Amino acid sequence: MTTKNQVRLGGSGPSVFPIALGCMGMGAGSWYGDSDESENIATIHEALERGVNVLDTGDFYSMGRNELLVGKALRGRRDKAILSLKFGTLRGPDGAFLGLDARPSAVKNFLAHSLSRLGVEYVDIYRPARLDPNVPIEDTVGAIADLVKAGYVRHIGLSEVGAETIRRAAKVHPICDVQLEYALVSRGVEARILPALAELGIGMTAYGVLSRGMLTGAEPKGEGDVRTSFPRFAAGNVEKNQSLVDALARMAAEKGTTPVQLAIAWVRAKGVAHGVTILPTVGSRTRTQLADAMGSIDVSLEPSEVATLEAAVPASQVAGTRYSESGMARLDSER
Repeated sequence: MTTKNQVRLGGSGPSVFPIALGCMGMGAGSWYGDSDESENIATIHEALERGVNVLDTGDFYSMGRNELLVGKALRGRRDKAILSLKFGTLRGPDGAFLGLDARPSAVKNFLAHSLSRLGVEYVDIYRPARLDPNVPIEDTVGAIADLVKAGYVRHIGLSEVGAETIRRAAKVHPICDVQLEYALVSRGVEARILPALAELGIGMTAYGVLSRGMLTGAEPKGEGDVRTSFPRFAAGNVEKNQSLVDALARMAAEKGTTPVQLAIAWVRAKGVAHGVTILPTVGSRTRTQLADAMGSIDVSLEPSEVATLEAAVPASQVAGTRYSESGMARLDSER
């Protein structure tokens, strides 16, 4: 595995390439609509060959099919990848959300099935997708710590939790990173969570760095695309947000880069400013999209450029929340 450009993900985490590949949008039944599996796998292979080592997935993505796809892509390449895996979200046969389960017995059961689907003996980072309000975070982290001791997990992560939850979890076992949505128009983590991460020496894996394509003018691809239910893509809000899309495109042109690259470079620059290793996760489903995202590695921003970009694309002007009302209510990070 190449060590060029790698950074450490938090004080207790692995060495990682400066961007990660999110696999949620890949394969049949994806939350962003079906995509071509052969191209998805080719994209994973290309990413690994270019040094990207963190692959992010979840056992509930396409009801396990995403894990099967990632496992297929990793055959003969396991040593090149750091598998970051989420669990705990319950789904019905029709894909409906059925709640959360982060009980210690459930934690171990979920991992057993994930290891089978992925075809691996261990995962590198294991994390509950959301905070289960019925289970103390100490119990959940304690169960994952048991799996670390047994050799089935290398590092423990968290996802969409607030500063207090992070502090409680870190008292049980070292936390590698916290996965949070972070973008030019999604900056709620800056007030309390990022300072806590800096204090505790915990990294951050940033997803939604393009606000699920909103910042580049992407549109949902039909009923199978979960973005049709997201407020920022709703009629009326799309038109209001177009000014932000245009502003980012204009700033990118002035910088001599692409909107994708500029948005990712902003996330990395903010990590430096806050003293936190922030790993942007890109949802590239094709090699062309991956090439665009990889170009962000060569884009650096001075503090003055960061300020100018934030003024041009103000988070306060985005129309719509990042999730539906019920989805926002489940986020410990928003409390």
